[in-house]
Amino acid sequence: MHTTHLVVETTEIEPVEDLLAYADPSRPLAWLRRGDGIVAVGETLAELRPPAGGDQSRTEKLATLWRDMAAQAEISDPVGLPGTGLVAFGAFTFDEDSAADSVLMLPAQVLGRHGDRFWRTTIRVADAPGNADELATQPYGPHWAGTVGPGAQSPQGYQDSVRRALARIADGELSKVVLARDLTGSIPAGSDLRRLVRALSSGYPDTWAFAVDGLIGASPETLVTVHEGTVTARVLAGTIGRGADADADTAASAHLASSTKDLDEHQYAVQSVLASLRAHTRALAASEQPFLLKLPNLFHLATDVEGELGDGESALDLVRVLHPTAAVAGTPTPSAIAAIRELEPFDRGRYAGPVGWVDAAGNGEWAIALRCAQFTVRQDEIGVTAYAGAGIVAGSDPESELLETRVKFRPLVDALA
Repeated sequence: MHTTHLVVETTEIEPVEDLLAYADPSRPLAWLRRGDGIVAVGETLAELRPPAGGDQSRTEKLATLWRDMAAQAEISDPVGLPGTGLVAFGAFTFDEDSAADSVLMLPAQVLGRHGDRFWRTTIRVADAPGNADELATQPYGPHWAGTVGPGAQSPQGYQDSVRRALARIADGELSKVVLARDLTGSIPAGSDLRRLVRALSSGYPDTWAFAVDGLIGASPETLVTVHEGTVTARVLAGTIGRGADADADTAASAHLASSTKDLDEHQYAVQSVLASLRAHTRALAASEQPFLLKLPNLFHLATDVEGELGDGESALDLVRVLHPTAAVAGTPTPSAIAAIRELEPFDRGRYAGPVGWVDAAGNGEWAIALRCAQFTVRQDEIGVTAYAGAGIVAGSDPESELLETRVKFRPLVDALA
């Protein structure tokens, strides 16, 4: 498929009230934030799913396949906004050894919004007829509810895994490891999955709400963004809970801003991102001091990194070198990955892997797949597996870490109900 010549046309259209209303109810493809974003309409033209193995990672294989496909596409895009022209939606596995697929999905049609501008993109194989169908919404299916309970990792098992991780940290094997647990369950066959995307998108407007190949969630964490050759990434490391009142809030933020331990951990995370990006960018820079990012329940130390994309590079190349970050694996990363494989009794699949989109010029927006679940169609129901994790460091308390995963499950569990 990757040698096929594609014809791509983007045209500006009248405002659309609800992009999701045009998406496939059973297999939505969507990427939304604060009402902006892109959704696929109708059939999927191609799915790139390279096998694991060989001397290249699956992300490298996908980057090569995409580069070939984009190079041979004939693109008409007078709109020129993020998400116009030739785009593919992607979701990649957390671990290269996962049994799940890393995938790029090429839709036949895309609807998009950026501020007060809207567009429609049609993508077809060169010798196929043009797609001039009238756009039509698909009515939302009935409300549905799902139930999830402990999966392969029980609450008790999770605390035991945290204790084993703490023993490894005490032995000096690693300084941090992120451990996840799973919830599994089902929803009725034929459920309209757009309802979940819509609930997450409206309930958590500052996150990236996504749906790619059955992976649906709302991530607060950007991995990397590329727009017109400019690369941006936001590093979050160092966290404290918000105070119960204004005075306590001020005290908490002051404590975080002056905490040597947190500032050191943050600087380490910033340097690791800079080191990963350096070979693929020009003129890379980060602010000297982190700023405090205020969320409804937490303060984070945050640093924005910016640079220029290297010639011939794409957002997929940056995804490959940045993933997995210390935020979702641990440090040092190879030791943390090894510990995760031993201490988690399940395959993460695409949880905590990269999710997002890429265009023909290598632009794209990629987040880390957090606050998410994988939906799998079975004969008489749709299976659901949700994940949440917490970073374990010296001094972590197993019960507190379990409670942190419970808080992180809440957006998805509430939306499923």
